[in-house]
Amino acid sequence: MTYDEAMHFWFARVNYEQKMPALGDFKLDRMRRLLDALDHPERRLRVLHIAGSKGKGSTSAMLASVLEAQGYRVGLFTSPHLVKVEERIQVNREPITPDELTALLDEIRSRFPAELERDLTFFEIGTALGFLHFVRRRVDLAVIEVGLGGRFDSTNVCMPMLSIITSISFDHTQMLGNTLAQIAFEKAGIVKPRRPTISGVRDPEARHVIAQVCRARSAPLRQIDVDFKYEHTPAFINGAAERWPSIHVTTTRRAWPAMTLGLIGEHQACNASVAVATVEQMRDLGMPIGDDAVAAGLAQVRWPARLEVVARRPLVLLDCAHNVASAQALGEALDLSFPRVDASARRFLIFGGNRDKDLAGMLEVLSPRFERIFLTSSQGTARCVPPDQLAEMLPASARPRATVCASASDAWTQAQAQATAGDLICITGSVFLAGELR
Repeated sequence: MTYDEAMHFWFARVNYEQKMPALGDFKLDRMRRLLDALDHPERRLRVLHIAGSKGKGSTSAMLASVLEAQGYRVGLFTSPHLVKVEERIQVNREPITPDELTALLDEIRSRFPAELERDLTFFEIGTALGFLHFVRRRVDLAVIEVGLGGRFDSTNVCMPMLSIITSISFDHTQMLGNTLAQIAFEKAGIVKPRRPTISGVRDPEARHVIAQVCRARSAPLRQIDVDFKYEHTPAFINGAAERWPSIHVTTTRRAWPAMTLGLIGEHQACNASVAVATVEQMRDLGMPIGDDAVAAGLAQVRWPARLEVVARRPLVLLDCAHNVASAQALGEALDLSFPRVDASARRFLIFGGNRDKDLAGMLEVLSPRFERIFLTSSQGTARCVPPDQLAEMLPASARPRATVCASASDAWTQAQAQATAGDLICITGSVFLAGELR
């Protein structure tokens, strides 16, 4: 296949990132049969498997950065991508090349059973691509982020060194359940018998479920606020002044020195504490990881569209908060780390999101913090809510400050034209919007 033919073969598959899944769409039998045809590359990898309602991508990036700083060859599998599909599959921060991707897709097409031709999904093929690429590139470890949920996610065919659950909040409720206990049960589906689990989950209802699952599977469990905790010094970015955040982690084993963190927000400090607890557990499993590598990895980590500063004067922040909990985390980070330069400094919000999210709840959290709001939609997904419908979701007090924009580029053009050097523009609401504007 040529690259274009390979992309057509892959993107022609059912893609539940682009359309709403139904109950019963997720199952593991297709994935197992595909991997059987490919001689089970997932069995030849040492895996860290990461689930969570939010924070799993950032935590994956932190762990990959730490392990690379130690000198390991590290595979990183994440989803969705922001700009190019190759971003999903990386080795030491280098995305898979178009030639490598084409060759592997050609191999997969030639080897999977004929009866799967019609049924394999976009994400199932992408997962197989990641496993194959990491085996071919001889990675020392593969950091694998769950796509959706955990129990029936395509990645849940691996037998990891350990499992990580970063957080539990309301998201994908139509698939995972409408209580935190139900969502926790789906996420805890990645817990494997007698394999350690690290949890950053704080909600009592969800914590109880995860602990129950770990007990039932004889999986040792380390939990935030029980086995490890952290103190966070926020970033401070204000005009010419700049201070990046730092974190001080204390575990039942030791007090770690204060370390600089390359990602902004208290929620990222929480993710970093989970990463540090994971490092301690990996040491117990025989993986050498030095303190210097942990400090360097956390300081050097970069994860696009997570409170990413993409321009200054005006300050432009790119974020992909897509549920109420992540909107709250974004709002708190704005308050703490990006104070106004002076009383005349204004804040502009560019917002677009998907119909399976609590967008009204997100707008209720975010709208009071902005003087101007530009509502738009992304071209990247059919799930995106039209901007005129977003306007109806705004609190009544915020509607006079809102502008409906036909496209994301139009929203950006209008915000940029109105903003002055001391203002702030924040783009958020979905990964698709962040990717399009990035």
